Amino acid sequence: MEKFKLPNNEDEQSVLKTVRIKFVTLKKVEEVAKESNLSVNRVINECIEFALNNLDSKHEKDKNDYNN
Repeated sequence: MEKFKLPNNEDEQSVLKTVRIKFVTLKKVEEVAKESNLSVNRVINECIEFALNNLDSKHEKDKNDYNN
């Protein structure tokens, strides 16, 4: 599995979507964001991208469909 890295750059267009996050998870994300000098939003987006790019092979078809 590839190592999770937090880049310090801005990327493409975004959309507004409301999601529910466990309080404990949000606290961890906020800690990472603060330590990395990044926004909480950026950390959450990078975590999602990392998770999608590292799904196990049974989800490979879904991942390919998502990227197209």
